[in-house]
Amino acid sequence: MAKRILLFLLTNILVLTTIVIVWSIITSVTGISGSFENGAGGLEGINYGTLLLFSLLVGFIGSFFSLAISRWIAKKMMNVKVLDPNASLSQQERAVVDKVHRLSRAAGLMHMPEVGIYKSGEVNAFATGPTKKRSLVAVSSGLLQQLDDNATEGVIAHEITHVANGDMVTMTLLQGIVNTFVVFLSRVAAILVSRLVRSELEFVVRFAAVIVFQILFSILGSIVVSAFSRYREYRADHGGADLAGRDKMIHALESLKSRTGVAQLNNQNDDAAVQTMKINGKSALITLFSSHPDIDDRIKRLEQK
Repeated sequence: MAKRILLFLLTNILVLTTIVIVWSIITSVTGISGSFENGAGGLEGINYGTLLLFSLLVGFIGSFFSLAISRWIAKKMMNVKVLDPNASLSQQERAVVDKVHRLSRAAGLMHMPEVGIYKSGEVNAFATGPTKKRSLVAVSSGLLQQLDDNATEGVIAHEITHVANGDMVTMTLLQGIVNTFVVFLSRVAAILVSRLVRSELEFVVRFAAVIVFQILFSILGSIVVSAFSRYREYRADHGGADLAGRDKMIHALESLKSRTGVAQLNNQNDDAAVQTMKINGKSALITLFSSHPDIDDRIKRLEQK
């Protein structure tokens, strides 16, 4: 779990840090002022409007770029075999495609998601894609081998709900907002810190301070993103219950719970970005950073529905 959290944080921090470095090079070469200061002292000496605009651009560029390539990245990362509904498929593959299409129509989707299977001993599935029109729902070979038909339908219904709710876009917007605050606050803090040193060291201290503060604020921001991720899992569970039936959704979660230990052993090399798209989150060693709620709590909420 700690490894996946670290990978997630490093990916986001890397995007922001790369933009900071590129921005520093551009300002150095062109002579454009990149300090966002107006010459006055204290907090009054910061051009907040310009800094906020810069922060918005930086914050959302990375998020929307990640969204745009999310389906492609997922296919490559997980080595997903996309199933062509018009091609000759095995009985098992045809059953998966039929479930996805049937539940998608029940959810009111106008365009059918791409359907795929990836080889893995884990019992899991995920949904991704930049829009409802260009989405992907993929299940693991382990899920198809170990879960019965009702549990499989509950899992797929959960993922279809993610697509129908537009969770991928919502998560991107939220990450963009968090990134905006990270960039804005880190630069304000860096400017203030750099004013405490000699003028010849000011640039170096400010550059280093921006990176340090971005890391710290990114970690804090990830708590907000993780909290929303847990909330959307509850919504997807309820949506899955509406599509497949509450009993099937509860049965799916109970089946996942009984196999969580095995899934953890078979899933050590997963990238964290894909991990947040799956139905089966791992036990929360660090609750605040967990992208998925505890399965027992998810089952309890469905039983109270």
